[in-house]
Amino acid sequence: MSMTHTVAHLEDLAPGTVMGIEVEGVEIALARDTDGTVHALGDLCTHRSVNLSDGDVEDGALECWKHGSQFDLRTGVPRQLPAHVATPVYPVTIDQASGAISVSLDPIELS
Repeated sequence: MSMTHTVAHLEDLAPGTVMGIEVEGVEIALARDTDGTVHALGDLCTHRSVNLSDGDVEDGALECWKHGSQFDLRTGVPRQLPAHVATPVYPVTIDQASGAISVSLDPIELS
C-alpha cells in the first residue's frame, strides 16, 4: 500500500464541487458529490485530455466541460459518450477529527 498524501480539507471542497490538485506529478480531480462523499479521479478526460476539474459534479458523475463526457465518481467509468475509456480512481480517506482529505496514488482496481 502506498503512502497517503493530505491534499485538502472538507471545508475547502463544498458538496457538488470539484478541484484540481497535483500529487507527486499526478493530476487528480478531487470531487465532492452532493451527498458529501469525496472522490479522487484522474484529472484528464480520456476523450480529449482536458482537465475534468474544470467540469461539473452532478448525479454521482463528473462531467467534462469540453464535450459532455460523464465519469462515474465511484468507478471512473464513462456514463456518457464521447469518452469510452475509464479514468483512474484513487482511494480517499477523511480524518473525521480534522476534516483532512488524503489520497493514495495506488489506483483502485475495479473488477
